[in-house]
Amino acid sequence: MSNALRILHGPFGRVALLDMDTSLVRHAHPHCHVLLKADGADTQFSVRDGLAPLTEGSAVLINAWEPHAYVHDPARPRSTILALYIEPSWLGAFRRNWTASGAPGFFETSCGAVSPRIARLARDLAAVMLADPGADATQQRLLSDLMVAVIERFADWRGVDRAALGAGGVDFRIRRAVETLRREPGQIGSMAHLARSSGLSRAHFFRLFEQAVKMTPRMFLNMLRIEAAMTQVIDGEASMAEISDDLGFAAPAHFTRFFRDHASTAPREFRAIARLGRAGLGAAG
Repeated sequence: MSNALRILHGPFGRVALLDMDTSLVRHAHPHCHVLLKADGADTQFSVRDGLAPLTEGSAVLINAWEPHAYVHDPARPRSTILALYIEPSWLGAFRRNWTASGAPGFFETSCGAVSPRIARLARDLAAVMLADPGADATQQRLLSDLMVAVIERFADWRGVDRAALGAGGVDFRIRRAVETLRREPGQIGSMAHLARSSGLSRAHFFRLFEQAVKMTPRMFLNMLRIEAAMTQVIDGEASMAEISDDLGFAAPAHFTRFFRDHASTAPREFRAIARLGRAGLGAAG
């Protein structure tokens, strides 16, 4: 069974060290998402229209809002993965236009060959997370150096399209639906009801939504729910039953299954692991 070994969180977003032997559902994040192999078997992720290999020599690179899935080969042993979910606003403290990491097209490809420096920094960060989760200054330095090296090697940060979600020619009914989903992720009933409230048939609503947001309405809602769940699990004191109810799940068991399917770890264990390393890492200076 897959598990999180360590979790850091703060203004930078999240960094997770994951011990993986089970596939995860297709999902997305509102972050610049980078995956590096820390140990174990080579593995792969489904990104865009193909499989992106994760090996000692290659990183998987996923843009904000880009649907993807972890695809575990049951014939292979476990993989230990360093997963970075980095906030665009935090990256903007390094270079102002690195906030473009929150826009589509920041990474041109879903896989790239890592440099020796990236490989070393990833190994060092994973080692410190395991051995000394409270070593804030060391973790901050390693994470900052690693993200600078990753972006300078892989990102088209000078020419990326900075168009924000919902800008430009997006249908006003889809913009309104996105606002509703963001505002009330725990109060949404069926997608058919959301389509009707938008004045569209279900089929037309789904087609327009996917054209604009590059994912289905349900996947977008699940993205909002898992991000809200992680915030409440890590930073809050509410019980899992209270979080489940707040996010609109019929029963705590449904919430636990949903959380594990997206985060590899049950929410109670996720909270305990995250609180081992309350890093509170600050913004780059």
